[in-house]
Amino acid sequence: MTNTAENATRNTTQNTTRNTQVRTVVVTGATGRTGSRVARAAEAAGLTVRAASRATGFDWWDASTWADTLRGADAAYLAHPSDVGAPGAADVVGALAREAVGLGVRRLVLLSARGEDQALPTEEALRASGADWTVVRAAWFAQNFSEGPLVAELRESGGLVFPADGVREPFLDVRDIADVVVRVLTSGDRYAERILTLSGARLLTFGEAVAEIAAATGRPLTYRAASTRDYGEALAGFGVPPEEVAGMTEIFRTLLDGRNAHLSDGVREVLGRAPRDFGDFVREEAAAGTWKA
Repeated sequence: MTNTAENATRNTTQNTTRNTQVRTVVVTGATGRTGSRVARAAEAAGLTVRAASRATGFDWWDASTWADTLRGADAAYLAHPSDVGAPGAADVVGALAREAVGLGVRRLVLLSARGEDQALPTEEALRASGADWTVVRAAWFAQNFSEGPLVAELRESGGLVFPADGVREPFLDVRDIADVVVRVLTSGDRYAERILTLSGARLLTFGEAVAEIAAATGRPLTYRAASTRDYGEALAGFGVPPEEVAGMTEIFRTLLDGRNAHLSDGVREVLGRAPRDFGDFVREEAAAGTWKA
């Protein structure tokens, strides 16, 4: 969406008098990196959370499971299970959004990725669904260093190999995503038909991020940049299917080309405060023993 179009949408929304109150929210990926925080923050705000996962009978890839989870809810947080820009993401998110709207769940918040061209069709599918939508475009998660495959590499090998070269990224604490999502859900239609872009407080290279983790843990952790091609070959060697490797490496190629080496003001705009600092995240996780060998 162009800035002109986004501003026009924003102005239209601000002049709208609708006020949709959210009491029950469906949270997809409620055990995942962002969904678990959204669920906790929503409950703390007094909302009723309906977790949507295979454990509760919901399956992104089986449309017959959607209605039972969505029916009777007021809103939903949508986090695609692989990547918002992955092949097929636009189709499944669009279908789920249309199903939600048909069941009366009009307030939908989509987790998207800042600077990811591949995510744009998914965002458009949400907008075309007829929902009262909000898109949250997030920078690279700080918690990618503490949860998932990167933390295992840091623990076991004492270093990180990743295709980021010297690119700078404003790593975003996922708790800020959760706080923004809940504020969006509890603010009526103030943020309806808006794209909110979130980043962390400062720019760091991946090497500098690993150095901060090393300093906090007292471990001699290292960082080595790899080419996107070499990284893709390594993923294939670990058994990642070829189509997933192709999709992931293409996303990395665009996200890590320097386009995201700037700060965004979405956290301050919505919450009225600065984003959490990467250093605070590192100290908390180090104290919890996250990167112990």
